Amino acid sequence: MSYRPLRNISRYLLAACALSLGAASLNAQTAPSTTQNGPNPSRVDIFLGYSYFGAHGQVKPQGVPYSSVNEGVIGSGAYYFNKYVGVEGVFIDNPDGNNDGFQAGYAGPIFRAPMQNFTLFAHGLAGGVRSAGPNNDGPNAGANFYAEPFQWGPSLMVGGGMDYDLPWFNHRFGLRLFEADYRYIHEDYGPANAIPAGPLGGRANIGAAELSTGLLLHFGSIVPPPPVTYSCAVTAPTGTIYPGDPVTVTGTAANLDPKKTASYTWAADSGKVSGTSNVAAYDTTGLSAGTYNIKGHVSEGNKPTQIADCSVPVTITAPLPPTISCSANPSTVKPGDSSTITATGSSPQNYPLTYSYSATAGSINGSTSTATLSTSGAAPGTITVTCNVVDSKGMTASQQTTVTVEAPPPPPAPTTQALCSISFDRDKRRPTRVDNEAKACLDDIALTAQRQADAKLAITGNSEPVKVVGKSTPKKEEKAAAETSKHAAERAVNTKAYLVDEKGIDASRIAVYTGNAGTNTATTTLIPAGATLDTTGITPVDESAVKAIPRTPVKKHKK
Repeated sequence: MSYRPLRNISRYLLAACALSLGAASLNAQTAPSTTQNGPNPSRVDIFLGYSYFGAHGQVKPQGVPYSSVNEGVIGSGAYYFNKYVGVEGVFIDNPDGNNDGFQAGYAGPIFRAPMQNFTLFAHGLAGGVRSAGPNNDGPNAGANFYAEPFQWGPSLMVGGGMDYDLPWFNHRFGLRLFEADYRYIHEDYGPANAIPAGPLGGRANIGAAELSTGLLLHFGSIVPPPPVTYSCAVTAPTGTIYPGDPVTVTGTAANLDPKKTASYTWAADSGKVSGTSNVAAYDTTGLSAGTYNIKGHVSEGNKPTQIADCSVPVTITAPLPPTISCSANPSTVKPGDSSTITATGSSPQNYPLTYSYSATAGSINGSTSTATLSTSGAAPGTITVTCNVVDSKGMTASQQTTVTVEAPPPPPAPTTQALCSISFDRDKRRPTRVDNEAKACLDDIALTAQRQADAKLAITGNSEPVKVVGKSTPKKEEKAAAETSKHAAERAVNTKAYLVDEKGIDASRIAVYTGNAGTNTATTTLIPAGATLDTTGITPVDESAVKAIPRTPVKKHKK
């Protein structure tokens, strides 16, 4: 009864292995063996690991049972003809458990289904087992118990499992996650002995489930390595290559064996190419315009798959003349000012450049990419500057720019100027008389007029509104307004009279007006030649109707 669970496990494992075996066989029949499709599995697998042997059987007719062996070692080597089918040899050693040790060797076909990182496999093997009979230590043995001596017998082995490829060392190592096998063993220990004085003899048919795990070593590969390929490309400082430009040729080899040293050689249709690695230099000095082929060769052995060539064209373009741009900053200047001329020259072949300049007016100095234009002595207008460049091969280019010399600006238009103002509030009896306190202001006005002989003066008299006495009537209001205007006009006329009579200012240079400032004042405005007086809010005085009042001092009467 103790072997029934093990018997069921063995049956399940046998069924799973049979399914794996069938799937692997089908893949082996439908997939070409020489074409890589997915992973490229190894050619040879070596396995070494641990083995558990669950024996189930008896030596009959005595009925002495076998026991499981918990410790064991298993080793195998498999050689594959293609990705799916190979042959395998297996050696297993399960040492003495209860005096019933097993040593076995098998050989037969193996089938596998390789995946990206895992491999399923199944095998069916035949071989022989050297085993010893179990101890006769049952309840009826008494003091006499013996083990059958080691004896060779035929055996069959069928099963399968799963391997995992480790990512290190270029996938040379793997783990056998599990291997589950069913083993059938037949042993003949000779005629049965009824007297328990030694080995009992008899026969045994042993069925066993074996579980294994361990380390794998992979060697070789099914699909041979791809042939070496070689491509080369040209790089230059610019997209266009001119004579004398440095050119670098780089070869890119694929499928080289990193364990071997590759050798490189280079050649060209014309010119010199030098290099002993996958990078070479091509000297274009002295070459004419045209296309030249550069050829590269790489080898890591003598086999055709270890040799490759490449070829790349190099097109040499005829030299082009330089180009130049020209600009002025500022482009508009005042007479006598300077402008900076900037020339930007470029040679497609990067030849050295020399600059020169000329101008239609003024003077220009400079022999580099910048020059200075002086407009001293140049008339207003446009000056044309020519920028010239010549390369080391004598090829030239020119470009022009312009600088505008402005005409001098016209003088500013003259404007009127307000001078000082005098007050008439101090003399209540003669409210329009120019008193002595106003002399200081009028003296300054006279001095200004004398200094600017071509200037004129405008005197504007103002007055506070005259109040109506008693009840207001339209007639009284009209009379008060006339009185107010009269006071304003008299103040302007009296101020002019002082400047004319006492300061000698020509009367024709002075114009008088009345204003509406609402104060008892007289204001004076200087009008330079060319300036215009703003007459808004003022009214000219009719000097024929308004007479100047003399500045006779007021006499004091005795009481």
